[in-house]
Amino acid sequence: MTTEIDLRETPESDHRERLFDALSAADAGEEFDVVADRDVDADLLRHQIEHERDLEWEHADPDAEPREHHVVAGEPLGDDAFPSIDVRDLKPQRRHEALLSAFDQLEPDEGFVLVNDHDPKPLYHELRSMHGEVIHWEYRSRGGDGWRVEVGKTGESTAGDRDVVTRFDVRDIPKQERHPTIHHRYGMLPEDGTMELIAPHEPRPLQQEFRQRYGDAFEWQVVEHEQGRCRVHVTKLAAAEAASADDDGGAASAADETTASPDDGAVEVTQELDVRERPPAQRHEQIFAAYADLNLGEGFVLVNDHDPKPLYHQFEAEAGDAFRWEYRRKEPGEFRVLIGKAEGATADASVGSTGGHSCGEHDAPF
Repeated sequence: MTTEIDLRETPESDHRERLFDALSAADAGEEFDVVADRDVDADLLRHQIEHERDLEWEHADPDAEPREHHVVAGEPLGDDAFPSIDVRDLKPQRRHEALLSAFDQLEPDEGFVLVNDHDPKPLYHELRSMHGEVIHWEYRSRGGDGWRVEVGKTGESTAGDRDVVTRFDVRDIPKQERHPTIHHRYGMLPEDGTMELIAPHEPRPLQQEFRQRYGDAFEWQVVEHEQGRCRVHVTKLAAAEAASADDDGGAASAADETTASPDDGAVEVTQELDVRERPPAQRHEQIFAAYADLNLGEGFVLVNDHDPKPLYHQFEAEAGDAFRWEYRRKEPGEFRVLIGKAEGATADASVGSTGGHSCGEHDAPF
């Protein structure tokens, strides 16, 4: 029998207590359907840490409102075992929200295993920028049935300014990873959300890239500028985003015109790839495989249930100058994007198969 825990009428300050009371009394194998007005992934991870007991859960629907989590109580964790959080069936924006919250709640010498469907290295840069040198990051596995990374906190930290959603100190990010990392995270900012960038000087080339890609959909504000240090706040503007979403399905927005590239290499559509019925954890793998099978001059139309813009940034970073991306339709529940390899390109790099640094590169005592 499955027990329902409905937290919608419970004050948010009492969510965790009620959830913990029910889970602490459960036998191994007992199942729960948790319904809430917000994601409770960080709470479920916290329960594993405090009660040293394994939990497994999945989300009924990545877009469902209210949130529905199916939770199965497990056995006690072993002495050397880490609690885990599997975010593969969460939408990207919700992944970062859950993981940042989970890390904020860690005490020194606590940690967890993150399970993801691709290399979560941008999260490493984000945590380092927000919390400093107290990040333990060790790869356990790469690819296959998922990426697994041991994430921990090695000391006290302060996340700093709570008026920003996230922060990146680009001085600590390898040069080749800076712009892809920032664009990847910007694509997941909520409307009116602010990203703080810290650089040795004002990053004007990046500002130009933002203008080219996002048009007037953002605000760029220098909030501090001194020798060797410049702080910039980049805010995603709700009005501009709404205008972009209301565009005619056949017309690209100002943010998309740079990716359409109609004059520098046409492609022939060979298939339609509809991933809406696929679990989110399997979508990227299928899309990358379809791209790898393309010949130069060929493309496919990706059909997705939300804007796959974060995927664009990974393709752009890894696929070389053969890559083409063109929006065909933008409607609630149905986004269509032409993804292809242009004729005459000088590069035909693979995408989705490159990992981050080798295991242990950023390891710290834990």
